[in-house]
Amino acid sequence: MRRVVRVAMPDEARRLGDAQGEWYYCFVHQKVEPLDGCHQADRMGPYPTPEEAEHWRDRVAARNEEWDDDDGMH
Repeated sequence: MRRVVRVAMPDEARRLGDAQGEWYYCFVHQKVEPLDGCHQADRMGPYPTPEEAEHWRDRVAARNEEWDDDDGMH
């Protein structure tokens, strides 16, 4: 039996990024999972909705493009 451990995220950590929600994309199972799914290291998220978790690649690509275009990042 697998034990699920919930870790509370401090308010400061929540403000550092835009991670909000309880939906994740699992790389092991190649599908969207709720908060109590697989280990965090095996997933991308959290996302506010299952649909946004399903389209994680689009969000990552857009973020990477923004960073590539940002002169301050080089």
